[in-house]
Amino acid sequence: MPRIYTRSVEVTPEAIDANGHVNNLEYLRWMQEVATAHSAAQGWPVERYLATGLSWFVRSHFIEYVSPAFEGDTLSIYTWVKGMGSRSSPRRYLFWREHDGKAIARAETLWVFVDMRTGRPHQVPPELRDAFPVIPTDDEALSELGLAANV
Repeated sequence: MPRIYTRSVEVTPEAIDANGHVNNLEYLRWMQEVATAHSAAQGWPVERYLATGLSWFVRSHFIEYVSPAFEGDTLSIYTWVKGMGSRSSPRRYLFWREHDGKAIARAETLWVFVDMRTGRPHQVPPELRDAFPVIPTDDEALSELGLAANV
């Protein structure tokens, strides 16, 4: 079970906007995809959430764009759980361009655990909480990735 989940993506022509760099919506899509993949890797695929009638919903996204990404770039997307409250969990992301070792973007999503029948927040069950190790600071995550001096 990885504390920090990594997925690599190659920027395709479809990801490029009118300004010639990766469209903002692509970052959001990649954030959701990598969070879902990390959850599955921790034993919580979408099907398991659906079976319980409980799931994570986005409350907010924050993205800080550090440098543009372009067609053909290979990006590593790192994600980790920053905290686990009784009904919500912040998740961090780092977008890293491989060929020059540059941070492209940093982001955070606040996920709220919700009862799908009522649409109301629900307590995070202990078995779900236990599946996700918390990395409370970016410094700790970056150190674990060996990137602390480079970001």
